[in-house]
Parts: sequence; structure tokens; C-alpha cells
Amino acid sequence: MDTLGAPETCPFDFSEGLDFDPVLRRLMTDTPVSRIRMSYGEGEAWLVTRYEDVRVVTTDRRFSRSAVAGRDFPRMTPEPIVQSESLNLMDPPASSRVRSVVSQAFTKSRVDAMRPATQRIVDGLLDDMTAAGAPADFVHHVSSKLPLTTICEVLDVPEADRAELRRRVVTMASTDRARQEDAVRAKAELRAYFADLTAERRRRPGEDLVSVLATARDDDGERLDAHELTVMAMVLLMTGHDTSTYQLGNIVYTLLTHPAELAKVRAEPERWPDALEELLRYIPFRKGVGIPRVATEDVEVGGVLIRAGDVVHVSYLAANRDPAKFDGADTLDVGRSATGHMTFGWGSHHCIGSPLAVMELQAAIGTLLSRFPGLRLAVPAQEVRWNTESIWRYPLELPLAW
Repeated sequence: MDTLGAPETCPFDFSEGLDFDPVLRRLMTDTPVSRIRMSYGEGEAWLVTRYEDVRVVTTDRRFSRSAVAGRDFPRMTPEPIVQSESLNLMDPPASSRVRSVVSQAFTKSRVDAMRPATQRIVDGLLDDMTAAGAPADFVHHVSSKLPLTTICEVLDVPEADRAELRRRVVTMASTDRARQEDAVRAKAELRAYFADLTAERRRRPGEDLVSVLATARDDDGERLDAHELTVMAMVLLMTGHDTSTYQLGNIVYTLLTHPAELAKVRAEPERWPDALEELLRYIPFRKGVGIPRVATEDVEVGGVLIRAGDVVHVSYLAANRDPAKFDGADTLDVGRSATGHMTFGWGSHHCIGSPLAVMELQAAIGTLLSRFPGLRLAVPAQEVRWNTESIWRYPLELPLAW
């Protein structure tokens, strides 16, 4: 069984385009189970990077998310983003009860029913981009608007409230210590907003997703309580547009800077859904790590002994680039099967809303490619500016020509 030396200091602040973080690369190569220190939070944590080891940590009941609640755990942001009542901090069977209710909103039939409305939004945004003329900023015209509009329509959030809600979500994801008070305030404001909204939907339910969750019951006939419903609505807003917003720009940029792969997608458009899964695997769309787990007893992972009470982070980014799982893992290959990628998490905390995110990405980028056969970057790739101030990696602007 291995013993490890001094912990590695890991700010996870690398943000040069969509290049893979060299610190993470070194750790996954040299010490796949590492001791690390992070920019915020107390003490040290383990970082697990191999695909199979990540799978173990995310499925073994001896690693608990609920044990994280109340701890000042090592993390990337000055204020923890996650709420203590969130599904993200529950373990089975408690999480299974909540997921059984929430998953009713993301069945294949429900997501398919959302597709026509999403396509109409996509068409309208691309119409506006066309009218603006080339060069046009894809971020401004499409990626900053589509996912937020879609999830807010699904939740029936009034249009007048959306920009302010978006501002609060962005503030919570900041890695800047100077913005900690802003993040605390943004989280409290977001929670208060959804406490009012969910209470109103419970009194007067409509056809929206919040109303579905407010009235849905699990197999034992139980509903989400007021706190669970409030936090779940918050999580749906945040995760329901963050990933898609940033991945839209990332995927377009990646395709336009990999012309051979783009040509394959154009040549066989019917394979676009499979190609999208490979893009999701390949692109490091966020920095570092997310919410950790705590070992509830001594467990050996990857030949390393993790003690009871230790905090354990996993890197889905590293797992997606593990050559033991994906041949030529550092190469984008839209012809490969990327089944099993971990971009939406794994195990009992796999993202419930991922079908909606995938549907949005399929519709938006598939339509973009079909409508603009001559699509290209309007500036050299090295001139694209990237976000450096939050946990997310994405282009601030993406000028396109066609």
C-alpha cells in the first residue's frame, strides 16, 4: 500500500483556452491518488483521477456526500456553492427518494416534449445573429441566451427576473476571495427568491416544472418538503443553464479549430448525437473539482489507504482523459464511442437534468452547422478571450463569420 509525501498545492486556476490543466495532467500521471491543498477551506483532501478509481469513489457507499454538510471542506470558491439541503449533499436512500421525484420531470417523453419549443428559441436566436451580419458574436447572440431562456421557460420564471438571477449564479461561481461577501449575499438572495416562488407554485400549481416538483410524490406518497423544493428549484436553475451556456461556446470553438473532425460531422449529420458525446468527453469545460465526499471508514483506493474522516475529491476531467478507458484519450475523435464519459458525473449524483442539456446542445449546434455551411472563426483562435474568474472555462466572446 502506497504512502504519499507532502500535499500538492492545487489552485486549479489554469484557464488557457481549452488546453488541459498541466497540474492535473501531472497528478493523474505521477500520483493518481494524491494529497492536495486548495485555495479555500480547511485542511487537505485526496484527489482521485483514474477512471476506475473515480467510479469506485462515486459508487461506494463508504464515501459520503452528506458527511460534507457543515464542514469547511477544501474547495475552489471562497463560499461553498452547494446548499446543505441540496440533493447534491444527500446519500442513498435519502437521495433516492428525492431523485425519484425530480427525475419525473426529465423523462424522455418530457424532454422530447420540450424539444419543439427549444428549437423555436434556437431558430429565433440564429435569425437574430443572421440579421446582425458577420462577424457576429455567438456568445452574445446564442450561448448566453438559449439555456437561460429554456430553463426559465421550463420553470416559468418571469422574464423580468432572469437577468438578475443569472447575475447571482455567476457571482456564486467566482473564485475571487474579494467577492466572498457578494457570493454569500447572492446565495441568500437566490434562496429567498425560490422560497417565495415554490411556495406560490405549491398554492397555485401550473404546468411548469416547479409545479410538477411541488405536487409530485415518491413511491411512498411523500412530497418534497419546503426546504427541499426551494433548494431543488435553485439547483435546477443553476445546473439547468450553466453547463449548456459554457459548453455551447466551447463546442463551437472546438469544432472550428478541429477542421477534420468538423468535416466528419458535416459529412454524416446523422451521427451528430454520438459526436456530441465525444465532444463532451474531450472538452475540459470547468476547472479542477466539484463537491467532495468524506470516507466513513478506512478504504483502499488505487493502492492508497484513505482514512475514515478524510475528504475525497474526484476529477471527472481527468477520468475523461484516462487512456485505460479511452484509447487516445487526448485526441478528439468524433467517430469513437464516448459511452461512459463522466462529464455529467457518475453514480447516485449523475446529473438528473443532463437529458435537457444534451437536447439543447444537439438542437443549437446541429442547427448552427446546417444553416451556416461556411461557418468559421472571425478572428485567429489565439485572439479568443477566455473566462479566468470562475470555476467555468468558456470564451467570453466567439466572433463567427460564414
